[in-house]
Amino acid sequence: MKKINVSIINYKTAELTIECLRSVVDDLIGIDGHVTVVDNDSNDGSAEKLQAWIDVHISQVPITLVRSETNSGFSSGHNQGILACPAEFYLVLNSDAVLRPGFFNAILTAAEASPDIGLLAPRLEDEDGTPQISCFRFHNPASELIRGAATGFITNLLSRYNVPLSVAPKADMIEWASFACILLRHEMFASIGPMDDGYFLYFEDSEYCLRAHRAGWGIAYVQTARTVHYRGGSAPVKALAKENKRLPAYYYASRTRFFYQAYGWAGLVFANILWVTGRIIANLRRLIGRPVPKAKESEQMDIWCNIFSPLGSSHKTGG
Repeated sequence: MKKINVSIINYKTAELTIECLRSVVDDLIGIDGHVTVVDNDSNDGSAEKLQAWIDVHISQVPITLVRSETNSGFSSGHNQGILACPAEFYLVLNSDAVLRPGFFNAILTAAEASPDIGLLAPRLEDEDGTPQISCFRFHNPASELIRGAATGFITNLLSRYNVPLSVAPKADMIEWASFACILLRHEMFASIGPMDDGYFLYFEDSEYCLRAHRAGWGIAYVQTARTVHYRGGSAPVKALAKENKRLPAYYYASRTRFFYQAYGWAGLVFANILWVTGRIIANLRRLIGRPVPKAKESEQMDIWCNIFSPLGSSHKTGG
């Protein structure tokens, strides 16, 4: 069994993936590691470009290219990558991320020092070193009220339910972390199983951390392991959200799936009602001459996606 297997998904991002691979290979030399790249049926020549790069660099670090027959999404893609090579640890890594030198030594040292920790989240940062928020509380009904209202008074009043944590969070506050880059322990993966491939994209990281938490596994933030994350480089949702445009249906299908798995059907409906309540509060700002924060286009309808079939796969709407 290898010490570590790095899983990277490519979907029509060959140049980004190669930049990511280069940083992985450079830092993995001298460590008993393996890299698995899963091409999610790109059909744009990506797989061929990646294989050509791998053929040149495979003498430095073992690298396998898995060609998925479908674009099965984040969870399913990484499950294929993880299962391709058993290891003591699995690094789930976005193609739009680049590891800083010394990453593997830092995160593996932290992992080996804490055997009760199942997930280790590195510091995500911009290219200039500015830290990104990457650790969170679980999404919950109250956080939907906060999100819908987008009003400082409500956010402050319900701050203990707010999802984002600070860039240097206290260890006991972290409930889940971004899977743009995350280290998973083999024993945890073996005990709770692979990621839920019913998710196409988004919320799969929240669900996996929730499952790990319920099974007694801890999560830790490793600030000395640093990763540059070019946010939005491998998916359109962040760009759409920034402009308050309508998000893809798979996003809302994943949201529904998570709330149902975390809180049951009543909790899902309650979360939606609180989001609507939040929007009412947001619109009341007009009474005091304050601008109303915009919601995403059609969100008042989209949050009810799959409401009567919450475990319906988001793949049908994800493409």
